Amino acid sequence: MLQERKILLIIGGGIAAYKSLELLRLLRSAGAKVRVVLTSAGCEFVTPLSASSLSGDKVYTDLFSLTDEAEIGHIQLSRDADLVIVAPTTADLLAKIATGQADDLASTLLLATNKPILLAPAMNVRMWLHAATRRNVERAKLDGCFFIGPGEGSMACGDFGPGRMTEPLDILNAAANLMDRDLDKGSAAKSLPLEGKKVIVTSGPTHEPIDPVRFIANRSSGRQGHAIARAAAQAGADVVLVSGPVSIPPPVGVQLICVETAKEMLAAVQQSLPADVFIAAAAVADWRVERIEASKIKKDKNGLPVLKFIENPDILAEVAASGEARPPVVVGFAAETDGLLANAQAKLTKKACDLIVANDVGVGSDVMGGLDNIVHIISRDKVESWPRLSKDLVAEKLVRHISLLLSNGDK
Repeated sequence: MLQERKILLIIGGGIAAYKSLELLRLLRSAGAKVRVVLTSAGCEFVTPLSASSLSGDKVYTDLFSLTDEAEIGHIQLSRDADLVIVAPTTADLLAKIATGQADDLASTLLLATNKPILLAPAMNVRMWLHAATRRNVERAKLDGCFFIGPGEGSMACGDFGPGRMTEPLDILNAAANLMDRDLDKGSAAKSLPLEGKKVIVTSGPTHEPIDPVRFIANRSSGRQGHAIARAAAQAGADVVLVSGPVSIPPPVGVQLICVETAKEMLAAVQQSLPADVFIAAAAVADWRVERIEASKIKKDKNGLPVLKFIENPDILAEVAASGEARPPVVVGFAAETDGLLANAQAKLTKKACDLIVANDVGVGSDVMGGLDNIVHIISRDKVESWPRLSKDLVAEKLVRHISLLLSNGDK
């Protein structure tokens, strides 16, 4: 997918910049033509000579270079590429992208480009978790940027947590998948693959109350479900997003229905039918307490409270078995800690759906609550395993896969 593709690689100023040289090497090995832009801070970690030697081209650093402006110009440089990769994306670069600043060559190119932008964040864990950075991430996503990572691990400063730049090979895979997209947002002449279709997506957790202050839930952030809703809307669909309680903003251009419990989610889905596609990405609680206490349960010296559980409705199975109201394509998710593929294949049969998106959420996994996902797409006759991708790219690939099922009438 990268053969003869033109990549603009922007290298920000952070210790992770050393990985960008390996990314540059991998891009060239994959057949891509790469131009490199080094920020002034990036030049403190990577020399223009190193980047130029690996790219086989000159390296751009200065917005006000008379020679560079005369030869190509920053506007042409921004639009001559098929894809822009920012690796590492520092907190400063991310803030400039989110707020539309253009005070150096890199930020000017990012504001002037009309091509896809793939961001690979790298920063201290406290910077990554800061409220300002979280706002900037969501703003950049709403503006159409794609993210890969960051990963979790030890920092150069000694801290541990999310903030490590994703490994170069994973960034390469993400770039290849972006180039593999059928949807060309820059072409008004090209029809959108889900235009005229209605898609219902469930997302996030459900909260099943125990008493007025306690509830049963899980670790779902809603990021994957919301990303799918966003991708479906960008593909032209009329999207209904039924979401449990999450802390992330809804995508632009979708109808949002907020719910708390599994029963409320089922009711909202049933009221939104009929539809062409139903995607059950929500992590619905399997059980709820039989009796919800009207008052807070107090600690009792006589022992622990006894809670009796009953089963929640199975939203995926009910939609798949809804007769004439059944959508032509029904997609479920299987988050497993053991026996991933076997359990997911059994779920496909038991729930009578058309696709299962399976992922491993066992010990050591950062899928739930993280920005990346590793999924397996399971149909009745095959298993398709995808590499580690950002949840936005997983959403885009899944939407493209579903659009092909609808167009071919082959589930």
